Amino acid sequence: MITIASEDHRLHAPKGEFSFGEFVPPYENPRRVDSILARIAETRLGPVRPPERFGADLIRRVHNAPLLGFLETAWTQWQAQFGPDAPPALPLSWPVGGMRAIEPEGITGKFAFFALDASTAITPTSWAAVRSAVDVALSAQKLVAGGERAAFALCRPPGHHATPDNYGGYCFVNNAAVAAEAFRQAGAARVAVLDVDYHHGNGTQAIFYRRPDVMFASLHASPETTYPYFSGYADEIGEGPGEGFNANYPLRHGTAWNAYGAALDHALARIEGYGPDALVISLGVDTFEKDPISHLKLRSEDYIRIGEAIARLKRPTLFVMEGGYAIEELGLNTVNLLQGFEAKVG
Repeated sequence: MITIASEDHRLHAPKGEFSFGEFVPPYENPRRVDSILARIAETRLGPVRPPERFGADLIRRVHNAPLLGFLETAWTQWQAQFGPDAPPALPLSWPVGGMRAIEPEGITGKFAFFALDASTAITPTSWAAVRSAVDVALSAQKLVAGGERAAFALCRPPGHHATPDNYGGYCFVNNAAVAAEAFRQAGAARVAVLDVDYHHGNGTQAIFYRRPDVMFASLHASPETTYPYFSGYADEIGEGPGEGFNANYPLRHGTAWNAYGAALDHALARIEGYGPDALVISLGVDTFEKDPISHLKLRSEDYIRIGEAIARLKRPTLFVMEGGYAIEELGLNTVNLLQGFEAKVG
């Protein structure tokens, strides 16, 4: 399997994030890619190639202009207000019920308007890393659209929490959604996105919620107890033309393989019935039992099973990297899933 990866991911390296009431070193950091690339090399999974460069047309199809304009200029505006030694660029407040959702003029207000949380800092070179991650996803998508059975987009920063209008959860632009849209523009009548990250892919859901041409299915920890809290319930099935094309499988803390595997089988059966021309996997491995910010109980060997199950759909498949923060086992678990897929493809 060909992997697309870029060294430009290192341009996004915040010094910290707010987590569980503390300012801590970020869980989402460049060591994640190092771990995965090391395992790819060790197992000889396949070649690793740099991305091609793409324009912003497909990004604009899934994200609205105000968010993109903010992300591209946020650090410049932040530094203009706080000077050359500006603190981490993070929001200080949010609009909540009863407040008016009007974009403020000042940069601190803009952060409150566009950000979902205080875990996703912006640095001077974050936007360059974000654009490179999109190029990684689109380069891998191009391979699959061109005839490759599967490809792996080693994106960083991840993307599945980014909505049409907001960023957060370590995500700025929704790489998987952009890739799904690229398949549609390349001629796929139907595309399915399967999200196996620990957290609900609220952004991907929001982007395609009213569309019948892209089905979204997500296995994730229940939003009653887990970020992003306000999205991912089982009764969210799509709206209007998209009704029936959104499927959520919220799981309780402590869920292990037996229950997870049953939910996965159900989701894959739904996707099989949908009949997609292409499949995008939002590949998160923060479902691992040792992940520092998660509470499911999958083991390393379970990721082989996930890959095998996905392969049984026999669809052109793009894997897009999302979460996973147990650095020591991150490469092992990610490559296990990809190797499980390849073993069944033959």
